[in-house]
Amino acid sequence: MTARGFDVVVAGGGLVGMAIAWGVARQGLRVAVCDGDDIAFRAARGNFGLVWVQGKGSRCLPYARWSRCSSERWGAFAAQLQRETGVDCGFERPGGIELFEHEAELEAAGALLESLRRRDAALTYEALDRAALRKRVPAASERLAGALWSPHDGHANPLYTLRALLQALLASGGVYLPRNTVREIRPRAGRFEIDTPAGPLEAARVVLAAGLDNARLAPMVDVHAPISPLRGQIMVTERLAPFLAYPTLVVRQTQEGSVLLGDSAEDVGFDDGQTRAAMADIARRARTAFPALAHARIVRAWGALRIMTPDGLPVYEESRAHPGAFVAICHSGVTLAAVHADLVAPWIAGGAPPADLHAFTTARFTAPQDAPHV
Repeated sequence: MTARGFDVVVAGGGLVGMAIAWGVARQGLRVAVCDGDDIAFRAARGNFGLVWVQGKGSRCLPYARWSRCSSERWGAFAAQLQRETGVDCGFERPGGIELFEHEAELEAAGALLESLRRRDAALTYEALDRAALRKRVPAASERLAGALWSPHDGHANPLYTLRALLQALLASGGVYLPRNTVREIRPRAGRFEIDTPAGPLEAARVVLAAGLDNARLAPMVDVHAPISPLRGQIMVTERLAPFLAYPTLVVRQTQEGSVLLGDSAEDVGFDDGQTRAAMADIARRARTAFPALAHARIVRAWGALRIMTPDGLPVYEESRAHPGAFVAICHSGVTLAAVHADLVAPWIAGGAPPADLHAFTTARFTAPQDAPHV
C-alpha cells in the first residue's frame, strides 16, 4: 500500500496534539492527526477547564512564566478560533481565586506567591481576608479564612476548545484520522514511516502528543517519556442561577450555569472510575466553600487520568538520534493550549525553540552528559 505523505504527523488528538497540529497547519505545512478510539484515556474530555497560573513555578520559575505567557495569549487564541470556526471556547479571564479554610494554609500559600512575585514582579496577586472575600464573592462561606486572587487566571470550556481546534485544523487543510492509533514509527533517513490501522503514513516530522500512550511510542524514536497516570474525579450539578464569577480550584460555574466540583489526586494506576469516598470529599469541600451548593443536584460525575511527569512539569524535546521526532507531554492542556499553538508549533515546523523550552527537557531527569537537546 502506498503511504500517504505529510510534512508533519501528530500522534494524539487531545488538546495538546490538536493545538500543536493547528499551529503547524497555520505555518502552511501538511498535517495529519492520528487519534485513538473513544475508549482511550482522554484527559482533554475530563478536564476541569482552568487556565491557571497562580502558584505554579515554585520549583521552576520558567514554568510560571510559561503558564503566564499562555494565559496572556488565550484571549487572542480563543478569538481566532471563534473567527475561523464560529465556536466560542467560553474563555473568560476574571482572575482566579484559591480558597482556604484555615489561616495557616492561607499564610503558607501567600508566602509562596510572594516568593514568586519577588523573583518575577509580573506574577502579581492579592490576598483577601474574610471580609474582602465576601465582598468580592458574596456566596462564599463565612467559615473560610480567606483567599488569594491572581489576575492571570481564567477558565474555558475544554470540549468546545477541542471542537474548535479540530474544525480550525480541517479548515487549514489538516487531516484528522480518528480511531487510528499509531502502531509503529520507523525512522528512516530524513523521514518517518508511521504504521496505522488506516494504512501507512510518511512524514518529515512526527510529534508524540498521545498522552499516556507516549510511554509506548517514545522508545520508537529514542526519546524519553517519564510519565504516569494520576486520577482526578469531577462532579457536575444542575444549572444554577449565577453566583460565582471567578474560577476556583474546587468550584467553577460555567457560562451555561452548571457547576463543576473537583477535584481529587489519586495514584490508582489506569483506573479512571469514580469512588464514593472521593466524591464525598469533593462535595464536602464544595459545601464548605459555598453553603448554597448543599441543595444542588448532581447530574454527572466522572474520573479521568492526568499525564504526570515525575516533577509535574511538561516535557518538550526533539530526539537526538532521530531529528524531526518530537515529544510533547503536559497535564495542563487547557492552560498551555495557546503557547502550544503559538510557540511550540512554529518550533516543530522548523523555527527556533521558545526561550523557556530549555527548562522542560528530560535533561532534568538524567546526568548532564546524557541530556537530549531542543
